[in-house]
Amino acid sequence: MKILCLGGAGFIGSHLTARLLKERHTITVVDQDHEKIQEWVGLDNLRIIKEDIRRPDWGLMELVQDADVVIDLIAYANPGLYVKMPLEVFRLNFTENLKIAEACVALKKRLIQFSTCEVYGKTPASFMNGHLLEADDPLHATFSEDTTNLIMGPVNKHRWIYASAKQLLERVLHAYGLEIGFNYTIIRPFNFIGPKIDFLLSENDGIPRVFSFFMDALLSGTDMKLVNGGHNRRCYTYIDDAVEAIYRIIMDVNGVCNREIFNIGTPGNEISIRELANKMQDIYVRRYPRTDAPLPQIVDVSGEEFYGKGYEDSDRRIPDISKAEALIGWKPQWGLNELLESTMDYYVDHVNTTQAKNVSPLKETHI
Repeated sequence: MKILCLGGAGFIGSHLTARLLKERHTITVVDQDHEKIQEWVGLDNLRIIKEDIRRPDWGLMELVQDADVVIDLIAYANPGLYVKMPLEVFRLNFTENLKIAEACVALKKRLIQFSTCEVYGKTPASFMNGHLLEADDPLHATFSEDTTNLIMGPVNKHRWIYASAKQLLERVLHAYGLEIGFNYTIIRPFNFIGPKIDFLLSENDGIPRVFSFFMDALLSGTDMKLVNGGHNRRCYTYIDDAVEAIYRIIMDVNGVCNREIFNIGTPGNEISIRELANKMQDIYVRRYPRTDAPLPQIVDVSGEEFYGKGYEDSDRRIPDISKAEALIGWKPQWGLNELLESTMDYYVDHVNTTQAKNVSPLKETHI
């Protein structure tokens, strides 16, 4: 199969590219940086195009025409950016992605569009002010693709512009499917973790996602900062599990993925951000004992202090994965401890190798 993978050198993209190459598909990767797929440069079935899709007339139509399926991973996927530059986040995540979708519509090509679990927004418990019975029941925080209402925060909490842009793109794809039978599949990732997820703060400017922020703190001894107390909860999914689900969707051997939305996540791996900080400390002490450096302190900071004005967050999100189980026969295999250990191993090895070779560290561009 000939596959066009936009954003194929980011975190998810690099792992997916590796799987597609292993299965002997022909891949064209479009990204601004190919550092995360450097090890496969030169393979006969991989073509890399270094490009910014925001540049006019960069060749989208020709690439889509030549593909059997298009995978769109292009996105800003970092809460720090949603607050800092909301207009640019909207332009990339909706306006530029819509151009990709409409190229697929025009050329009648199947599109696999990556969205986000953030489209679900907040749970009812977050705004019922204690009036919701059994507010901690997971039922109130379990999100289903085709039935759950999508609840965003107020406009002045502009962190939600990312989720709103992704949600609007989903609705446009649905409309194309409804009116002209357009063949698309939407994927909503739930907090994927694994090697290459992000840069480390000490190596680059900006704010990485929470795992990488905590990992950097453990390696450098800086504070592990808990935004608004770290009470929000997430369900973490190992990248190998995620790629297996994505690959099954791409292949769609039973023809069941057309015009479907899939949650890809691990319901059993729910943990609060505060608990995650403590767990990562415990793993770090056990697996990488260092007598020369104390563990970093865990400290509380406000969302505005950490991210800036306009920040708000999802309180909890648990994926209902019954559709993925039924239609593509997928279930996640990695538990929370083992996925954290595997990912932390990668970063310890990466930092040691970087220091030894004095090479440039990894940079995060797209998902």
